[in-house]
Amino acid sequence: MFADKTAIVTGGARGIGYECALKFAAGGATVVLVDVLEDAMKQAAERLAAAGAKQVLTYKVDVTDEAAVEKMIDEVADKTGRIDILVNNAGITRDDLLLRMEAAMWDLVMSVNLKGTFLMTKHAAKYMLRQRYGRIVNMASVSGLVGNPGQANYSASKAGVVGFTRTVARELAKRGITCNAVAPGFIKTDMTDVLPEKAKEMALAAIPMARMGAPEDVANVVAFLASDEASYVTGHVIPVDGGMAP
Repeated sequence: MFADKTAIVTGGARGIGYECALKFAAGGATVVLVDVLEDAMKQAAERLAAAGAKQVLTYKVDVTDEAAVEKMIDEVADKTGRIDILVNNAGITRDDLLLRMEAAMWDLVMSVNLKGTFLMTKHAAKYMLRQRYGRIVNMASVSGLVGNPGQANYSASKAGVVGFTRTVARELAKRGITCNAVAPGFIKTDMTDVLPEKAKEMALAAIPMARMGAPEDVANVVAFLASDEASYVTGHVIPVDGGMAP
């Protein structure tokens, strides 16, 4: 499905990002992992290689650093000859109630989740435009669709990703490039593992399917959107949330 393609996954060292990378590797793509967790990324690359990945490249890059992002994208294009797929998965949380939230917490979450998505897309799109082909998949969140108490910064950043996705889709559509977003609900990852038990119970009560999702559930949808089977799907946000979003 992804033979001879190059797929970049930010936040690819673990969780949803790693599962997306595994899907691309299984489909024959050259996989590029981008993360700030160097040791975890190295381990992920070893697991991908053991699973039969054609080629795995790793880059320790802060997605909020434009110079570093541009340098990495240029190096990947030079090494592989193409940039076909970009999954903007890198993201963080710094949760607190509105009146207790510090401006620094707001700025950091917005910078990684929204600015990082912008920078990666901006520089990868240059190569996609030349190819007249590309698949961009952004990681939104059900929190960006319906809101979530204690996550004003995270919800706002992910709502921003939704607006960004729809605009980029319109700008690039005529050049054979699609841009979509996936909005996970409560997925069992390191990010949700640290939630208090009461918060987990409340989350489960709000999920019609009465269970948390798995990273593979999200990766399956990402893989579809990144494939040629989704060539006429662009500008959309697909919830993967067990029925949470209205």
